[in-house]
Formats: sequence, structure tokens, C-alpha cells
Amino acid sequence: MERAEETGALKKAFEGCTGNGYAVDDSQVIPDVTTYLTPSFDRDALLFSVPVVFSRTPGREFPVDPKGLDGAVHVLIERIKEEAQKVAALAPLYGAGTKFPGRYDATIEPYTVIHSQDAIGMHLWHPDARNFADDKGVHFLVRGALPCPPTPGPNDDRQYLRDALLPLLDAMHAIIDTVPARLLERGAERSLDQKLLRERLNSLGLVAFIGDGSRSARRCTRHRSFFRVAGIKDGVNVPFTCPPGLSPLELELPVTKETVTGLGIRKREVFAVAGSNAQGKTTFLEGIIAGMDDHADGDGREMIVTVRGIETAEAMNCELAGSDVSMFFSSLPPGMSGTVGAAYGMGSGSMTMAAQVQRACARHSPLLIIDEDKAAPNLLVRSCLQGEEVTPLAELLASSRRNFNDTTLLFAACAMDTLIAQADRIMVLDRHVAGAIDRERFIAMLKDSLKKTAERL
Repeated sequence: MERAEETGALKKAFEGCTGNGYAVDDSQVIPDVTTYLTPSFDRDALLFSVPVVFSRTPGREFPVDPKGLDGAVHVLIERIKEEAQKVAALAPLYGAGTKFPGRYDATIEPYTVIHSQDAIGMHLWHPDARNFADDKGVHFLVRGALPCPPTPGPNDDRQYLRDALLPLLDAMHAIIDTVPARLLERGAERSLDQKLLRERLNSLGLVAFIGDGSRSARRCTRHRSFFRVAGIKDGVNVPFTCPPGLSPLELELPVTKETVTGLGIRKREVFAVAGSNAQGKTTFLEGIIAGMDDHADGDGREMIVTVRGIETAEAMNCELAGSDVSMFFSSLPPGMSGTVGAAYGMGSGSMTMAAQVQRACARHSPLLIIDEDKAAPNLLVRSCLQGEEVTPLAELLASSRRNFNDTTLLFAACAMDTLIAQADRIMVLDRHVAGAIDRERFIAMLKDSLKKTAERL
């Protein structure tokens, strides 16, 4: 069949099914985007996508605030995924029966992110603009793959689709209609608590809150290989507890009214995450970044809530096109053109990172994150070989805090002692357990260490 005929056959396969509790969601039909029926490139499978709206039995409506409905939808999607390999009728969701089902099983990959404003996990099935709930019902973009059969004519094609897809939708509707209302309400409350707490951070004088018991360590899979979408790590995964030396906060969650304790990262402060190698510093920073997303129960990060609009600065060779690096450089190196206020050319790792830091401060970004492992060391602390035309970050923090405007600086460091000494608060990770050290005590330790190093030299 031609593409138009295939799409037409798909829509006709659902004719007369409205009495079953679902129907094609005409408002979401976009040919070749949300609605298609097409062979795979090797013609082994028939790929399908169709928007469907499911009803719930009267009395089983969503008794929740509409702002948290994505949490309820997440519960429904994950329940369908859990049942997918147990209920034969759900097999088309993950391409069972095709020659290469591994190509299509991302549809049933467990996913614990309820909502993100960024384009993460786009290939995974989760609440979004195509998968949502409203007063009309539950709207799902149903996608999957069927074995590609030899068919003699359009009528047989239509019957094949009905025989495969109507049982799929019947099974999905049965699950949607029987998930207990309390589970849906709990999912919605979890989503809404995070959203409303994020809105309150500014009034609390915070840019991030890390709840006690949070677990940021991740386990990647083939379909979830990025830390923001990855699931909770199995095995050793030490829960976070805010040490007394960092002034733990106690907050009441807006919806559930649960009392939670944890660490608050304050507006305009410089916060250091210090510690030896492989103690969880990067994992902690990644948890803060992931706090821009809303997470489901069991993700481990559902009580890490961060303002949106944060930025990171990393060392990389990058073409600069009028970048301002005047905070760090008083003159440009050979090979660059323009001025320190508008630099052009291929920037080194430190030059590019300088531009990122300065841009974040100029934008009044609420939070700037720097990880020593991904940074240019010569932009963080001074070397005895460094020229006076460069002012590293540690010296800027000591003499020119006003240049950072109202941006909070959060960084992880191990060997950058003179940078750590400029932090307002210092958290130390040891065996993945958080502790705290007073800034004055750290400075005394640093002086003693530098003295011993000089004596050894």
C-alpha cells in the first residue's frame, strides 16, 4: 500500500470502537507525525502510531488538581508497561513477534521522570503533550510494531489491524479503568509537591533543596544512558543526609503536608562540594541538575527540587563569536581577534569556560555549576607560571564578588584548595556520606598544608 492508504487503513481499523471505552483522538491526529502505518526499512515489521482517547468509568475520574495530572498519567503508563510482557494483547507495544523486537522495546522501558521542560527522554513513553489527561479522558499516543504479513487486499489489511490492535486497546483500557484512584492521586500529589515547592524556592531564599534520604546515583540502560533519564542505581547507593554544620532546613510540602528535612542551597552564595576522588561529588551535582525535572516515587530524586534556568561551565575548544571574557582576561592570546569584551576565534578550554561563566553571570542565571573534573584548572586557581593577564576564579571570588551579580555558584573540587577556601559553605563527601567543615578551619588546614609542601620542596 501507499503511505496514504496505510494511514487510512489504520484509521478505518478503529471504526465502530467507541463503545469499547476508547476512540481515535481526532484532535491529535497529524498524518505521518502522530498517525501512521508504515513498514520498517527491512519490511520485517509494520510500525504504527495512533492517538487514542480512553474514558474511565463514572466514579473513577481523576480527583486531583489539574496541575498534577501528569503524575497520575505517569502511574497509568508505568502500570501498562509493567503488564506488557504478562498480557499477550499488549505485545504490539514492544514489537513482540517481529524479527527484531529489540528495535521497538523502548516503548516499555520503565521511566521515572514525570515531567521535564527540556527535551530529554523523547524516545521513551511518558507524560507529555501527546500523553495527558483532561475532562475528556486519558489521551495516549499508542505506538508499536506488528509482524509485517503478506496481505492480498485492503479489506484483509483492515481486518489484520483490527485483530491485532483492538485487543491491545481493550487491554490498555482495562488497565486504565482499574488502577485505584488512590494510586493516581498519590502520583499527582508527588508531581504537584515538586512543582509548587519549586515555585516557593525564591521566596525561601533558595535555588535548590536536597531532601534527606535522596539517592542521586544512577544506573544507565540501553534506552536510558543519560543521568537525567537514568533510573536509580542498584546496590550501594548511600542516601543523602544534610550534616548539622550546613544548617539543615525543615519544610512542609505544599500538597501532602509532609515534613521533610534537607539541605538548602542559598541564593547568591558560593557553595563547595569537596572530597577525595570518587566520593560522589559529580553525582551530587548531577542530582541538583536533575532537580529541574519532576520525578516519580522510587526515582530517588523526588525530593531534590531545583530552580529552572541553571547553567554549567565546562572546558572545551569552541569557536567564540564576540564573547565577553573580560572578567578573567585583560588581554587576548595570540590567534584570537577582537577585544576581551568581544573575543573572536577558536577559544581554548579556559577561554571558552570563561565565556560561559561570564555569560551566566550577565544573564543573572540563578545557579551556575562547575565540576572540577570537566573544568580548566588554570581558570580556577593560579599557577606560578601563569601571567598577570589572567585572573582565575578563586581570585575573582576573593576580590570581585559583585561581578557574579545574584548568581549562586556551586562547584565540586578536590585539588582546588585555594578555590574551596573562597566558598561560603563547604560540604565534604567521604565514602559518599556528607559532612561539613568550617571555612576558617579549612583555611587553617590549607595554610599548614602549603607550608609543609614548601618545606618539602
